[in-house]
Amino acid sequence: MKNKYYIPLLLLFLLFLFFACIKKNEGGILVNSSQDSLSTYFSLANDFSLAREKRQAFTRKAFDIVVNQENDSLNRINIFKVANRYYNINDWKDFNKTVHLVLDKSENAKDTINIIKAYTYLGDYYVSQSVSDSAFLFYYKAEKMYVKLGDNFNVGKTLINKATLQYMAGDFLGSEKAVFIVLRIIKNEKQANNILYDAYNLLGIIYSELGEDENAITYHNKALLISDDEIIPKEFQSRATSYNNIGFLYLNTQNYLLAKRYFQKGLEQKKLAIQKPSIYAMLLDNLAYAKFKLKETDGLPQLFYQSLKLRDSLKLNSGIFINKIHLSEYFFSKKNRVKAFQYSKEALLLARNTKNSRDILVALKQLAIIEPEKASFYTKEYIRINESLQKEERKMGDKFSRIEYETDQIKDENTDLETKNRNLLFGFSAFAVLGLFIYILKAQKTKNRELLFKQEQQKVNEEIYNLMISQQSTIETSRVQEKKRVAQELHDGVLGRMFGVRMNLDGLNKFNDEPAIKQRISYLSELKNIEQDIREISHDLNREKSELINNFVAIVDNLLEDQKKTFKPKLLATIDRTIKWELISNSVKINLYRIIQESLQNINKYAEANSIKIEIKKRDGDLFLTITDDGKGFDVKKSKKGIGLQNIQSRTTECNGTVDIQSKNGNGTIITIAVPFENKQILT
Repeated sequence: MKNKYYIPLLLLFLLFLFFACIKKNEGGILVNSSQDSLSTYFSLANDFSLAREKRQAFTRKAFDIVVNQENDSLNRINIFKVANRYYNINDWKDFNKTVHLVLDKSENAKDTINIIKAYTYLGDYYVSQSVSDSAFLFYYKAEKMYVKLGDNFNVGKTLINKATLQYMAGDFLGSEKAVFIVLRIIKNEKQANNILYDAYNLLGIIYSELGEDENAITYHNKALLISDDEIIPKEFQSRATSYNNIGFLYLNTQNYLLAKRYFQKGLEQKKLAIQKPSIYAMLLDNLAYAKFKLKETDGLPQLFYQSLKLRDSLKLNSGIFINKIHLSEYFFSKKNRVKAFQYSKEALLLARNTKNSRDILVALKQLAIIEPEKASFYTKEYIRINESLQKEERKMGDKFSRIEYETDQIKDENTDLETKNRNLLFGFSAFAVLGLFIYILKAQKTKNRELLFKQEQQKVNEEIYNLMISQQSTIETSRVQEKKRVAQELHDGVLGRMFGVRMNLDGLNKFNDEPAIKQRISYLSELKNIEQDIREISHDLNREKSELINNFVAIVDNLLEDQKKTFKPKLLATIDRTIKWELISNSVKINLYRIIQESLQNINKYAEANSIKIEIKKRDGDLFLTITDDGKGFDVKKSKKGIGLQNIQSRTTECNGTVDIQSKNGNGTIITIAVPFENKQILT
């Protein structure tokens, strides 16, 4: 009676243990958050020393914080943490709601990894509700997506979940086959001992069910050997789980003394009651049952009651059922039929409420023993439910295969639909490309006409500019000649006459009276002052000639003066006056002028600058133009195709020069133009 009941139930506990451990590990990595309260709620919600109601309250407070936060990766991590806390306190309603929330957010963000993770969580939920087909469907979806990603580690984890469901459905051989597939998949995977541990555990349980006790103990011992592996966190309490499984195997083979020893070893594990209270309660119950079978009375029935109280606080319905059946057997052996009947009836009611057919069969069998006068009634119901259960188990195995087939078929249909849609899209795209090509051709023709017009206009502008330069040069030449003539007149004529006067005045030296001497000295001093003034005028006229000989600088100065008068930015300009601009070609000067003009226009329109600095100087035999502003800057890579920058680049190329543009958002802009010259005497 016990074998057919304990093994499936044990596996259900192991399944809960496995996922609870995984989730606590996944959620155990705290993410820095500005909300210290959220971190505190997470920590308190996972404190097993607190009552379940308090942990539930802290979990809900954490949920209230994260539910309306921005949908980013951190938010999704925190929502999964909330789901983990609900899972650990068996709050299945809120667990399901939270998982659907994070699934919706992951789908909206196209977060594949978290979509798969949500599928596995939903599989866990339906396992807890004993809805095996829905659990299998979500595990299968997760498996296919992990296979597509090439993630063998998680493929192995998901297949273990599916194998567990096959076992629970009575498909022991199918489950065994699935586990060996997992072992092949993770063979070359590093850090996979946690999956290996679960695989060995499941094989041990399967072989126990098949009556192959030697194989069962072999795989349970293999699991025990790797239970202390550093990759498996200590809080998983894997060693305690293995001790329980081995003890349970000996319990089924009626080696109660050896079973008792393993249960005691399990209970000796440190922090077991805090880290894994469900395993602790299971070991207490199994130890009590082994002592009962050994007819040891010490600690009984208190151990049964202690386990029942803990399971009741954790809402572990399957464990509560086991305890009540054990208590019924215990009190029946003590001739207390009232309590034995009470616990059997409570167990049957619990099994019916949870719709667990296997548990119902166990409760009916126990009631038939306690009430032999109603044994025929219980037996008939037992046979009816057992036949129905066998049919359901056979159907469930077929249903799993059908789920895989139908899911793949839907996927194939979706693939065909995607192919048709893709072909349709390609057709429309081809027509769109053809139309776009025709449009581009027409637009290009129009652009070419505009370009030709601009080129002609540019030629006209250059001719006008050259004419202006030539005319201005002629005017300046006349002005210089005139100024030179005036300077010569001043120097040769006026100074000569003044010199004669001075000489005449020197003749007054013959008179030595005091008034004549004073007058003579006064005249001579005045004449010297006049002579010095005339010399300074002459020098100034010659200096002005050298400054005006270069009309390009004057034109640039006019442009800069207009800039200062019209726009707010403070403008500082420095032009090397020693450069012989009259020897530089008009083409170079035109392009430099246009580059300055274009740069100022861009700064005025977009830069929002407070100051502008323009510098023209010679260095290392080349001419350098540097334009700097402290405006908002721009992304050079994204703006390279702008018309303004293209114009600057084009004009620099015409001068056989190079351009360097340095700018970042918020850091201003520096444009440096370097123009080389074959005739280095221009710059000396």
